[in-house]
Order: sequence, then structure tokens, then C-alpha cells
Amino acid sequence: MLIKAAVFDFGGVLAEEGFKAGINEIAKKNGLDPDSLRKTAFDAVYDTGFVTGRINDRKFWKLFRQTTGISGTDAELTETVLSRFTLRSFMLETVKRLRQAGVKTYILSDQTHWIEDLNQRSGFFTLFDNVFNSYRLGRTKKDSETFDLIINSIGYDPEDMIFIDDHAAHIRRAQEKFLHTIWYTEKHMFFTAMKIFFPELDLSDLEV
Repeated sequence: MLIKAAVFDFGGVLAEEGFKAGINEIAKKNGLDPDSLRKTAFDAVYDTGFVTGRINDRKFWKLFRQTTGISGTDAELTETVLSRFTLRSFMLETVKRLRQAGVKTYILSDQTHWIEDLNQRSGFFTLFDNVFNSYRLGRTKKDSETFDLIINSIGYDPEDMIFIDDHAAHIRRAQEKFLHTIWYTEKHMFFTAMKIFFPELDLSDLEV
């Protein structure tokens, strides 16, 4: 196989996008427009520095309540989000088979410390050689230099690596660094792309 390392996004790829779904539920409970609250929430995780480790979730929820007027305790709001990050079994099995084939596997995610809380529940970090998380890196995939950091840390040439993400802008930045990419939009398309990059890897049973 030509690809030596596979780098996966978390929310939207390895798992359902729990933050988006959670904010939608919070909007519903508070009688607010979900589209508007969702945009406010996504802006807030970056603007407050939550996603880059400058504040924790307690501080984030305090600021978010002040900005939006939502109700709910920190624990309630956090659980509304975390419970919706449902791991995709077909993705985890794909990761397992890649590892069995000798491919190194990694996570690169614009996530907060919540990804570590989720790992405490499910133990999925054991499937990866390393987890690069914006909360610990202090930088996000919006910064193209983040990809330089990951490439240097993994130690392979970018042409030997593939990056899977559900955001087109992140895919574009990875391509600018000469990484192979799969823009995840839906399950069937993902497996079609995987056949191109890993023709010897049988994933046909996972497509169902």
C-alpha cells in the first residue's frame, strides 16, 4: 500500500457531529432558532478560545448563557452535546483494518477536552497511534500551519498520508500541503474513495 498513515477527523467522520446536534436540541428546549443558535455556538467555541484550550467548558457555558439567554446547568448542557457524539461502528472497523494492514492511524480534530471525556466512556483512543486535538495543540485546522505540525510529528512525507474530514475548507488546506484527502459527505462515497487509495483492503461488508 502506498498510504502509510491515515488521519481522521472526529466529529462528522469517526462520530456523528454531536456539537451540532446538541446545540439544535438546546435551541429546541429554549424556544430558539436552531440555525441562529448553532452559528452563535460554533463562533463562540473559537472566539472564546474554548477549542484551543484557553478556557474550559464551565467558563464556556457561563459565557454562552450570558450571550444567548439559554438555561440549563453545565452538566445538563454538556451531556446534551456529548450524548450525541455517536461513534460510527463502520468507521472504527475501518480503522482497525487499516491498522491490521500496517497503516498508522491518527485523529486530527478541532475538539475541546470533551473528546477526552468521550474516550473515557468508549476507549477509542487505543485504535490510534496519536490524537492531535486542538484543545491540546492550541491551534486549529483553520490554521494551515497545523497541517505542517502534524506532518512533521507523524514523520512521513505528505504524499504517503491521507486526511479524511467533512469540512471542505480543511480538505483544501490539507491538499495545499500535498496530503491525499477524502472529503467525507456520506458513507457510500467514503468507501468508494477508500477503494481507490486502498485497493487491497476489503471493506465491502462495511458498506451495508
